[in-house]
Amino acid sequence: MFFELRQYRIKNGQRARWVKLMEETIIPFQVSKGVVVIGSFIAQEEEDLYVWIRRFESEAERERLYKEIYESDYWIDEVKPQANEMLDRERMQNTRLEATPKSVIH
Repeated sequence: MFFELRQYRIKNGQRARWVKLMEETIIPFQVSKGVVVIGSFIAQEEEDLYVWIRRFESEAERERLYKEIYESDYWIDEVKPQANEMLDRERMQNTRLEATPKSVIH
């Protein structure tokens, strides 16, 4: 099992719109496909930072879910164009994490 810590930088003035898209569209769609979303966050001191964490049981599961989500017509035609309007893709960071034994997240 591993986690993805995804850190996005949102274009100026777009954070509220981005959070709405995440909470009303992106997260529900991904959860419907089987993704486990651990949390969704905005930074208190950085107006352009949005962070979310997803959990995967294995690399095979991650690959399958990525294919189902990111290659779907819905993602390509509906979600991605909206996301591209709001995300500073060059500053995005994706970090894989493994929980330590004492972590409360598993």
